[in-house]
Amino acid sequence: MATFQLDLQSKVDPLLLEVADVVNTTLDLDTTLRRVAELVRKVTDYEIFAILLLNEKTQELRFRFQVGYPPGVVERLRIKVGEGVTGIAAQRREAILVSDVSQDARYISAVPQVRSEVAVPLIVKNRVIGVIDIESPEPNHFTEEHKQLLMLIASRMAVGIENARLYTRTTRQARTLTLLNEIAQELTSILDLDELLKRIAELLSRLIDYQMFSILLLDASGENLQHRFSLRFQENINLKHDIPLGRGVVGYAAQKGEAVLVPDVSKDPRYIESNPETRSELAVPLVYKDRVIGVLDLEHTRRRFFTEEHARTITTLAAQVAIAIENAQLYQQIANQEKRLERDLAMARELQFRLLPQFRPTLATLEIAAKFSPARAIGGDLYDFVNYSQSRMAFVVGDVSGKGAPAAIYAALVSGILRSHAPMEPSPAEMLSAVNYSLSERKIAGQFVSLVYAVWDETERTLRVANSGLPRPIYYHDRKIEIIEATGLPLGLFDDADYDEFTFKASAGDLFVFFSDGMLDASNKDGELFGRERVEKIVLECAANPAESVVESLFKAVAEHASGVETFDDQTVVAVKVKGPVPGK
Repeated sequence: MATFQLDLQSKVDPLLLEVADVVNTTLDLDTTLRRVAELVRKVTDYEIFAILLLNEKTQELRFRFQVGYPPGVVERLRIKVGEGVTGIAAQRREAILVSDVSQDARYISAVPQVRSEVAVPLIVKNRVIGVIDIESPEPNHFTEEHKQLLMLIASRMAVGIENARLYTRTTRQARTLTLLNEIAQELTSILDLDELLKRIAELLSRLIDYQMFSILLLDASGENLQHRFSLRFQENINLKHDIPLGRGVVGYAAQKGEAVLVPDVSKDPRYIESNPETRSELAVPLVYKDRVIGVLDLEHTRRRFFTEEHARTITTLAAQVAIAIENAQLYQQIANQEKRLERDLAMARELQFRLLPQFRPTLATLEIAAKFSPARAIGGDLYDFVNYSQSRMAFVVGDVSGKGAPAAIYAALVSGILRSHAPMEPSPAEMLSAVNYSLSERKIAGQFVSLVYAVWDETERTLRVANSGLPRPIYYHDRKIEIIEATGLPLGLFDDADYDEFTFKASAGDLFVFFSDGMLDASNKDGELFGRERVEKIVLECAANPAESVVESLFKAVAEHASGVETFDDQTVVAVKVKGPVPGK
């Protein structure tokens, strides 16, 4: 016995030095396990060797390093604590030597023709973390000396393995968190839903080497999951079938709002076979503000491929994915609404311009020019020409309160009322009173209109003018500017309102200019308004030109003044010039 102890001690001292070297020089788990295998080979030359680490949650021993085992066994075999020689070694916390496994009922056959086995637990701080297991095709291959030396190696190396495992886990978690942060930042910047779903699949493959992947989103009813994106072995496929909430693994995950990890789908009654190759599945719900909006579904052809760590990682990512998807869906809804609005506005703009006169009236005694420019797609200004009998014609320029669609609709209403009264050929003051009465009958809060209404008599060459709040018109004659002092309350505000009427006897070359306050209120970058003085100055300078030139000059001057500033109000100008030779020329 003394000789055995002496011989054993002679082997222990150099072995301990090598063990200490392994423990102190590396924190890489794979390197540590490989060095353990090399140390064990110095004790006994093996053909079949394994280091199994314990999953504390499932109380199962799983292969982490092996030599001589068939690949299928390594991937599939899980040994419960208390089962088999290795399981009993872990349970009892002691080394077990079996000289002939064929005579031991505890033995679990994993490699053919094995006859002897030795299993030594790895213990750290009174906690089993795994087992070193060696097998041989020869009976009585392992001795008590082997057992003692293996126990010595296991007692020292258990700390090194645990430290390396913790370091590996911590490093992997740090890498995963960094990657999750990078993925989350990228996903939140993608607002196109189809592009986002494709990118989710690409980025997710950096975390898990899945083989099949789908993103399913709840439909509008909230009762069915619809496939929105699917990959099968890196190929994009189109799946049409919907999955009712609560049905299948994905339906269950959505209904319960929790991740579902299925190690073996053949043993889970919830599984619906849609892919014959599938062996394991992980379904993680997408939850946005406590509401499930869809599911991430991952599948693999290998049983037990997905782990609890995978489930935790994907669950963490799913929170960011849900936000990104919700943002993309909201953006898509807004984009669709904007497209519909743009189409509606384009149609409304076309209709509005069609409500304006399509042709200028042709009169023997007048040149007529007009232009309307809305501040937005559609506006609230209007102008019109109405034929009276006996060589008479009416001109109208209007400005509705507000801008955009409400103003345009109100302007259309005003145009309709004007047209309805025109057959009675009212005087300008009578027309304004009639429109005011009609608008007061159907009063709309905050809505009113300012109008200038004028009637030209070809025979008499007279222009009668009335105004209800529009800027006072300009009358050019005798080479000077005269302001038509026609004023009045806007239409639609008060039930009873009277309007003054002015009559002008015009000569050849005389010019009348009507305009909305959008021309006066156009401002430059310094906030300076275009103002009435500039309007009068341009009219005076261009009065000898055709009516069309007067209108274009006014719009050009206003545009130059307000260059770089968004147009605030609708702009309208109507110019009427009396034809014929100018007196004195």
